[in-house]
Amino acid sequence: MMSKQSQWKSSTGFILASAGSAIGLGAMWKFPYMAGMYGGGAFLLMFLIFTIVVGLPLLMMEFTVGKLGKTYTTVIYEKLTKKKWLNVIGWNGNLAVFILFGFYSVIGGWIIIYIFNVALQILTLNGNQLGSIQFESIISNPFLTITGQGIFILLTMLIVMMGVEKGLEKASKFMMPLLFIFLIVIVIKSLTLEGSFEGLKYILQPRLEEVSMEGVLFALGQSFFTLSLGTTGMITYASYASKEMTIKTSAISIVAMNILVSILAGLAIFPAISAFGYSPTEGPGLLFKVLPKVFDQMAFGQGFYLIFLILFLFAALTSSISLLELNVSNFTKNDNSKRKPVAFYVSILVFVISIPATLSFGSLGHIQFAAGTIFDNMDFLVSNILMPMGALGTTLVVGQLLDKNDLKAHFGKDKLRLFIPWYYLIKFILPIVIILIFVVQFI
Repeated sequence: MMSKQSQWKSSTGFILASAGSAIGLGAMWKFPYMAGMYGGGAFLLMFLIFTIVVGLPLLMMEFTVGKLGKTYTTVIYEKLTKKKWLNVIGWNGNLAVFILFGFYSVIGGWIIIYIFNVALQILTLNGNQLGSIQFESIISNPFLTITGQGIFILLTMLIVMMGVEKGLEKASKFMMPLLFIFLIVIVIKSLTLEGSFEGLKYILQPRLEEVSMEGVLFALGQSFFTLSLGTTGMITYASYASKEMTIKTSAISIVAMNILVSILAGLAIFPAISAFGYSPTEGPGLLFKVLPKVFDQMAFGQGFYLIFLILFLFAALTSSISLLELNVSNFTKNDNSKRKPVAFYVSILVFVISIPATLSFGSLGHIQFAAGTIFDNMDFLVSNILMPMGALGTTLVVGQLLDKNDLKAHFGKDKLRLFIPWYYLIKFILPIVIILIFVVQFI
């Protein structure tokens, strides 16, 4: 069982922290640039379908496993099934979040560098526009990017050392609502820019002729990525939850917030893209190139952009915290006395393995294979291989090996009689869907 110190104080804290884990960079940074590369409105439509039809049932499944198992994820499958070899599913998730934290820290480092640049503009009363910050020159500078990445990992490590209750619950309750409000302000400003209508059409109007098999695969990968599915991260969070935590309500709340923030991020970025003449296929730097231009159009734009970047940093941290937390939980075996040294050593390892990803935009940019740069390959490995593999393994365990009555007992009140369709979706349909996606992907 989990120790008393590692329990969530409230369902609200659990939902906000889980949503923070799920939303973070996935919705705000990755969704806009993936939508830009794979058809805008067509990608959004596919993402919505996959998130509701596949993502929501899988999230409910992972919450159920966490509540049933109440232990760390590298042994939870053995505890539930009495089959030790199934712990490989948990270790797959452990590997996924280890790599995921590595390339997440690259983006976290960019945010920190931008915070430093904007703060310096304000302190020195520099009248230059925010758009003068050169994204390409920043990400190609090895000293800047590695330093920023190291600071981001250090911040994550310190918060995880504080423990679940202190580090996650308090921070999430304060920062998530603030970020949401700020995002709405940016959307309003972006929509009022001259020439913004074409960008609005691009993200909201599905052009089915632009749907490709690659776009379908990446839309599914995005739904996994933004909900942290298949990493067993949500299983870890649910293992900290009280008996009163309702699986359906929590899962629906998190999916709804995830979809809403993804759409808002799209509405903030794409109208501004057409207004300022950028290409939607700018790639990972899209958010960092476009938003400074939007804030340049606001009164006190530098100050507001600095506040936004700080909130954006906290959104990134809520994601990275959950990634490090999973590794720490598995290696400490829920012994909180080991939390600090384990968090330290795992963070050092992540820092070392992520340096090549950081340099993918500079001195190692010439190294291209499979999905692209080293950074691209780390992203593809996690989003399109390890996450779906983890989700497939868990669906097979839940659908084929766990007792149906035990699952129903933890499902909660079921006035709408959702348990039966959910159960058979997990048991028969979703495993086939995931396997088919794998087959198509490798063909």
